[in-house]
Amino acid sequence: MLDTAFPKLKLKNKLLLPIVQGGMGVGVSAHSLAGNVAKLGALGTISSVDLRRHHPDLMEQTEKSRDKKLIDAVNLIALDREIKAAKEIAAGNGMIAVNVMRAVAEYAAYVKQSCESGADAIVVGAGLPMDLPELTADYPNVALIPILSDVRGIALILKKWMRRNRLPDAIVIENPQYAAGHLGAAGIDSVNDPHFAFSVVLEGTLKLFQELGIEPGRIPLIVAGGIHSPQQVAELFGMGASAVQLGTAFAVSEEGDAHINFKHVLTGAQPEDIVTFMSCAGLPARAVKTQWLSNYLDKEAKLQSKAGPKDCTVGFDCLHQCGLRDGIAKAGQFCIDTQLGFALKGDVERGLFFRGSEPLPFGNAIRPVRELIDYLLNGINPTLLAAS
Repeated sequence: MLDTAFPKLKLKNKLLLPIVQGGMGVGVSAHSLAGNVAKLGALGTISSVDLRRHHPDLMEQTEKSRDKKLIDAVNLIALDREIKAAKEIAAGNGMIAVNVMRAVAEYAAYVKQSCESGADAIVVGAGLPMDLPELTADYPNVALIPILSDVRGIALILKKWMRRNRLPDAIVIENPQYAAGHLGAAGIDSVNDPHFAFSVVLEGTLKLFQELGIEPGRIPLIVAGGIHSPQQVAELFGMGASAVQLGTAFAVSEEGDAHINFKHVLTGAQPEDIVTFMSCAGLPARAVKTQWLSNYLDKEAKLQSKAGPKDCTVGFDCLHQCGLRDGIAKAGQFCIDTQLGFALKGDVERGLFFRGSEPLPFGNAIRPVRELIDYLLNGINPTLLAAS
């Protein structure tokens, strides 16, 4: 296990390294990545979406099926397997969380399965998880962690949960200006709004705690989005953060669950290659402008002008609301599960590769998670040591 001079992150009476590996689907953060992060004493996160893609026997049952019930059932089996495999790697160290998007159709089922399978925490973004305390009422030892982007959203969750005598065990504050994947902003035009700045949200949240009578330190604040250096980490801790969360940097680590081609696409992307667009989930998203995404964006306006309700292209209906299936013209007009599945397997031509906007800690190098955590928390950069 690694250590650091920074104060530990306390979750459910367990002390962790103050670093969190973000959840990344489809299948990018599964048992290998989450388990190895937890093994070092940090919080590793499995993304719950469509994990059957890591299990050939389950894919054989469902790859050509349009039976939603069957696909949902095998995905719960896959989630159970991934949690147990991650916990085996962690060997009692750290914690294993499961990230469940509020926007997915099987949100409640994923939350309950995660608890039953032994997850230590449930992390929910892509929507407000107002009902998370009720869904997890039978599992009081599971930490509940919403992902939010501004003080308004945090206030809504706190007030709602407090009426149920529950507080979040931590809150992830994700800045949509820098983060990867689905972003917590109303639209592309608002992604860079100054009210999302870490300094603004941290200060406002600490003031909100005071107004609501929540004692200092009771709810750790985990900041996420664009963090890539130990200097940033120290600065954010100085602002009142209790931990930092990273996604892209962990996705390209040696232990990351995605194909090596996936990692090369992310590490090789230049600033001009990273674009923000509307996902079919109705949220802004950020990814690398690969061949598929470039082609899609060229014809996006035409596709949106012809949008109309249709059957799910894969019979999966993975989202509560899907721009392609439901004919929502302002949302993306593509099957996100299919494109993310291609990316997971390293299909550079057809995949959708989510990535944050900022530089990566080790540039285009693919390094172990141990080195990444040690660099961010202790300033030890192995790439510089090797060059000296």
